[in-house]
Amino acid sequence: MAIWKPEVFQGRGKKKNYFEGWYFKSVSKDEKLACAIIAGVSIPKNLNKSNAFVMFMDARNQDLHYFQYPLSSFWANNEYFEIKIGNNFFSLNNIILDIDDGQTKITGQMKFENIIPWPVKRFSPGVMGIYAFIPFMECYHGVLSFNHSINGYLEINGEKKDFTGGKGYIEKDWGSSMPSSWIWMQTNHFDDEGLSLFGSIAKIPWLGSYFTGYIFGLLHNKRLYKFTTYNRAKIEKIQLTKNNIEIIIGDKKLELQINAIRTEGVDIPAPKLGEMTAKVNESLKSRINIKLFRKNKKEKILILSDTGRNAGLEFVGNLNELLKGF
Repeated sequence: MAIWKPEVFQGRGKKKNYFEGWYFKSVSKDEKLACAIIAGVSIPKNLNKSNAFVMFMDARNQDLHYFQYPLSSFWANNEYFEIKIGNNFFSLNNIILDIDDGQTKITGQMKFENIIPWPVKRFSPGVMGIYAFIPFMECYHGVLSFNHSINGYLEINGEKKDFTGGKGYIEKDWGSSMPSSWIWMQTNHFDDEGLSLFGSIAKIPWLGSYFTGYIFGLLHNKRLYKFTTYNRAKIEKIQLTKNNIEIIIGDKKLELQINAIRTEGVDIPAPKLGEMTAKVNESLKSRINIKLFRKNKKEKILILSDTGRNAGLEFVGNLNELLKGF
C-alpha cells in the first residue's frame, strides 16, 4: 500500500483541494551553488486552475523560476517513485530537466547515490509515525533522503552549473494545505560528514481545535536520533526572534540543543486548499548550531557539537500562536 511508500504519488483519485510536491535540495561540492527544485501538482476546488509545476530556486542569486504545466502533462508510476511533468523526470535516483518557456531555459541531469531515508516501519511508516494512519490530516510529510551524493549538472540560460561531488536532500508534502504556521529547518553540511539534521514544528488542525506537533531527526553515521511528538520527546525550551531560533528538545536519555540563524531568503508559492496562493520565504544560506547530550542521573555528557552550513530555514505564519503551548 502507498502508506508504506511515502515517496510515491499519493494523490490518485483526488479531484479537488489537493496538492503534492517533491522537494530536491542540491549544493555543489565547493558550496558556491545551492538550489531547490520542487515538482508537484495543484488541484484546487476550481478545476480550471489545476496544474502541474516545476519550481527552481537559485539560493545564491535569490532567484525563483516557476513553471506551470497542464495537469494532463503529469504522470506517476504506480509502484515506486517516478514522475514526469512535461519533458522533466524525477525519481529518488535522478532528475532530468528540460524546461524552456521562451524566457528561461533549464536543462541537465543529476544522479543521486547513497540515499538515506527516514526509516519506514510497519507501525511507523516514515517521518509521520502513527499520524500517517490518520485519514483527515491537513498535511502529510516524508523525508526521502537525509543526505546523498550528486553526480551531474544543470545548464541555466546557457550557463553550466556543475553539482558533481555535491550533497543533496529530498522530502515531500501532500494533502489539502500546508499548515497555517510552521518552522522548518534542514542541513547536511557539517564538518562531520556523517551528520544531517531535519526538523519542523507546525500547527496541526485536530477535531475542531489544533495542537502543535514537532518532528526532529538527527542522523549521525547512519544512526537516527528521533525527537518527535509521537515518541514523547518534549520541547523543554524555545526562544524565537525574527531571524533566530533556539530549541532544546529531549527525552529520558538524550537532549538536542539547536541554535538556528536565518539569512535572507526567497519567496516561493505554497498550497492552500490545493491552490498555490500562499507564500513561503525560504533561505538556503542559514546556519544551524547543534549539540547532542546523553543524560545520566548526575550530568549531561556531550556527544556531538557542530555547525551546519547551507541550511534551509523557514519561519511561517503566526509563530506566537504556534509556540503558545511551550
